Amino acid sequence: MSSKMGDRTYRHDVFYKNAKKNNFASRAIYKIDEIDQRFKLFARGDRVLDLGAAPGSWTQYALAAVGPTGRVVGIDLLPLKISLPGYGEFIQGDIREVSVETLVGSGGEPFDVVVSDMAPNTTGVKFTDASRSAALVVCALEMTDRLLKPGGKFVAKIFQGVDFDDALMMLKSRFVRFKVVKPESSRQESKEVYLVAWEHRPEPLPMA
Repeated sequence: MSSKMGDRTYRHDVFYKNAKKNNFASRAIYKIDEIDQRFKLFARGDRVLDLGAAPGSWTQYALAAVGPTGRVVGIDLLPLKISLPGYGEFIQGDIREVSVETLVGSGGEPFDVVVSDMAPNTTGVKFTDASRSAALVVCALEMTDRLLKPGGKFVAKIFQGVDFDDALMMLKSRFVRFKVVKPESSRQESKEVYLVAWEHRPEPLPMA
């Protein structure tokens, strides 16, 4: 094993051990922490929708960031491994089948931020996994049309590969600004990157 690979393995072990030590649902919390620190994603009182929330580390982070004056709604096919305070809510189900009314709640207000750490069940076939990952991002972006307020923010994980450019074009049609980032806590050999976008457009631009 090279010294570089050894350093990389050690670094990732630290993220895993720190997550366990601090009772975080998973090491993924450090990814959203880094993104938030760089791009000021959350504000106190924000309403946040967390797509693919299980096991719950991004929900944990968002709850701490928005505080009790905010609201965080998570949704996933799998259950959370954390308990939620009164300003947190979890829906176990398919995001494609849950109504807008259920997600926004009785107030009917759109969200300030939509985040998605959704990933497909991987097959080991890079082409297939990248295609499925891009499809999840497209689904998340389509949800922003109905659930994210004008000027809102968006973050989504995507595997680089087939259909990446198409997903990026769809992102550009819906947001004024965006960045493609790879957090330090992501495994370097992983194909995952994160799309971070601001200033949600009330109406998507026509795609060429």
